[in-house]
Amino acid sequence: MVLSKSATSPQGSSAAEFPAPRRPVLSRPLAFWLVAVAFAVTMFGTTLPTPLYVLYQEELGFAEPVLTAIFAVYAAGVLAALLLFGRASDQLGRRRMLLIGLACAALSAVAFLLDRGLALLIVGRVLSGLSAGIFTGTATAALVDLAGADRGRRATLVATASNTGGLALGPLVAGVLAQLAPLPLRLPFWVGLGLILLAIPAVWAMPETVDVPEHPRLRISRPDLPPQVRPVFIRAATAGAAGFAVLGLFTAVAPSFLLELLHDPGHALSGAVVFTVFAASTLGQVALARRLGRGALAAGCVALIFGMGLLAAGLAATSLALVIASAIIAGLGQGLCMRAGLEAVNTQAPAQRRAGVASTFFIVMYVAISLPVIGVGIAATRLGLQTAGIAFSIGVAAIAAIALATLIPARTGTTHAGAPVTA
Repeated sequence: MVLSKSATSPQGSSAAEFPAPRRPVLSRPLAFWLVAVAFAVTMFGTTLPTPLYVLYQEELGFAEPVLTAIFAVYAAGVLAALLLFGRASDQLGRRRMLLIGLACAALSAVAFLLDRGLALLIVGRVLSGLSAGIFTGTATAALVDLAGADRGRRATLVATASNTGGLALGPLVAGVLAQLAPLPLRLPFWVGLGLILLAIPAVWAMPETVDVPEHPRLRISRPDLPPQVRPVFIRAATAGAAGFAVLGLFTAVAPSFLLELLHDPGHALSGAVVFTVFAASTLGQVALARRLGRGALAAGCVALIFGMGLLAAGLAATSLALVIASAIIAGLGQGLCMRAGLEAVNTQAPAQRRAGVASTFFIVMYVAISLPVIGVGIAATRLGLQTAGIAFSIGVAAIAAIALATLIPARTGTTHAGAPVTA
């Protein structure tokens, strides 16, 4: 651990006479891994409530549309953070924005712990969405900065694993604690809060990786899509949206499906099903995408179509085995589409506008993840959960098929600028 140096005062007095406040500063390699852990901890907290919503419904007595609204406000928080704070770390510094994200995550856990009322439940989800939106861009940028210019691919892989790995562990841990430990609606959030409090000093001690201006200028991050990126972006975003819709569909359907259709009250099982789709996504991004190369996006679309077919069949037959199989295959497809799509748009984007293009990509993704949750919630009140889940499974498969169809002519073509199409 290296200590930051004290600055000399403007009047020329020495640091010994007027010592400036000092804080410990971690080495870059250590800070890299601690930021990755903080990233995972933050995303872990965002999915902790997933297997617990059926308990909240029983205790508070709210209907399916209210549960839909709770999911929707989380997505709104993520989108608000992406739009308002997407480029804030360039002005305020990576460290400061990460601390703000951790503060939002901690306050979200506190909201869940203070009371079980609906109002605080909604406040907790909004704060959780803000923390996820802040960390999605800022932590990834910080990891790339800390890794160095020659290790950008490694930093991206670590960021991916931290993001989806944290998302995967949240429902698994919450489900196990809710089933096997006391205080099922409180203990998971005590665990989450404790991890966040451990992450705060680690981020506080990281070195700042950008030059913070004396007078920061903050502005809303408008969607940025240069003309040369649009053909690749449309293909990649369509496939990515289908993949993120899969995550939203499993998050919305799995706990209620197991309770209502399979009559299984096991919260650990519902958490494990959601864990499976996120874990498979992590595997697809980290292990398979690079091996498949240019074919990763098309392979991801095929896996999404097959996985959604299995989910529709599993819902129709009330088969847990088919639902788990669909979670594995669709999760792999989502991971492939996510990584291949993001790499495709980053490759085509001009370097000076790459961050804006990536933010636009994530805005589309988080809109996509919220639509199945909202749609299933509304449709379930009229058609029933089983019919609504089957209908949306078919809809997501159709989107993936459209994305696959757009990739077939693209694989042998070139962009208007003559660059090979990588999507």
